[in-house]
Amino acid sequence: MAESKKLWGGRFMGKSDPGFAKFNNSFRFDRRLFEVDVIASIAWCRALERAGALKAEEASQIHDALEVILQHGPSDDSAEDVHSFVEARLVELTGDVGRKLHTGRSRNDQVATDLRLWLRQAIVDISDAVEHAQSSLLDFAEAYREVVIPGYTHQQRAQPVLLAHWCLAYFEMLARDRERLVDVRRRVNILPLGSAALAGTSFPIDRDALATALDFEGVSRNSLDAVSDRDFAIEFLSACSLIMVHLSRLAEDIILYATNEFGFFELGDAIATGSSLMPQKKNPDSMELVRGKAGRVFGDLLALLTTMKGLPLAYNKDMQEDKEAVFDAFDTVLSSLNVTATVLRNISVNKDRTQTAALHGYMNATELADYLVRKGVAFREAHEIAGKIVIRAIELGQELHQLSISELQSFSPLFAEDVHIALSLEQTLRSKSQAGGTSPESVAAALADARKSLLRFASPEEGT
Repeated sequence: MAESKKLWGGRFMGKSDPGFAKFNNSFRFDRRLFEVDVIASIAWCRALERAGALKAEEASQIHDALEVILQHGPSDDSAEDVHSFVEARLVELTGDVGRKLHTGRSRNDQVATDLRLWLRQAIVDISDAVEHAQSSLLDFAEAYREVVIPGYTHQQRAQPVLLAHWCLAYFEMLARDRERLVDVRRRVNILPLGSAALAGTSFPIDRDALATALDFEGVSRNSLDAVSDRDFAIEFLSACSLIMVHLSRLAEDIILYATNEFGFFELGDAIATGSSLMPQKKNPDSMELVRGKAGRVFGDLLALLTTMKGLPLAYNKDMQEDKEAVFDAFDTVLSSLNVTATVLRNISVNKDRTQTAALHGYMNATELADYLVRKGVAFREAHEIAGKIVIRAIELGQELHQLSISELQSFSPLFAEDVHIALSLEQTLRSKSQAGGTSPESVAAALADARKSLLRFASPEEGT
């Protein structure tokens, strides 16, 4: 196939340096915009016809050719970018009529439109993958609803919680991620087409009708802004980065809980790898890669922020760098979400190990203080007494619930036989019965609500 003719060659007499041409060309990555570029071009063709810039037969010829181009897809080519590729194929099929399609349009508003169209669907795809990960968390939680694990602060055992409560914490993080995606898509879904290079088009294009044809919520209000900002792409990368923060934290927990030192989780063979040297190893590479890829997405966000921060109005070629960052983040987040969902479906829990861990480490010390508070002791005083009892328990090599009544009464005469009930693991959990707590009843209700929330959640596409 012959090299595509440059869209801007009239002003130039010499040829581009081959090295610069390769450096300048973007078709190797912006070909991902091929489908939306053709779709937007079809809508633009009809807009030109309505504006009287194209005759009906010319518009019909261009439309049919674009449908053929769309059907055949983007082949390997030496085109400068996806727009050049589509226009070159159009001219091949229609001759000079095809050259009329670019009337009143610039690559500046064209690429801004393409990227918004592509991002619209990308956001829906990621939201669906987030939902899949959420569903996997709920399945895991329900499979091990009765399991208790230590909750941690500062990586120190703090208070016991249900494993399902731990799962729901990550469910809530991902729920907010989906809400952010809905919000991002609302700002993405504004049409820049018709802004031309920077000053707007001089042809009587009905931009509102064009927006309706392409399912945009509205049209951009300023042509300079429409072609020269990528804040919508930065917002997308920011939302992606927060998703990766949450996936990375989940991965870190799973990695820790699967170690011999913790022994809470066992990773299935489908999601682990071995060592080339040490036969006994079972490595959590799936989660380590998710944790590592978070930095990659953060880098995409920082790259685009840095690219945009000093650009004067309007369009500058620096902005060609937006697409690789966006595409890479999309690919990375989507695969990380899918792998995370797979991991959650391939974990087994060592219930004996988690139960033993939940009973050790003086994690019911707060309950000991709360017991005294219910007897009328000020919390600060109760806290101090409980701390001294912990020291004594450590000296005796016993847990708090193992201390005798006489031992406890040596610290306060308010301790009675019912203290051992208050210190039991069951009561420790049951007492956290307020909304959002880890009591079995609260968690059961939260799991049910979480399932319902997945059914009633308005997807990014529905939210437009």
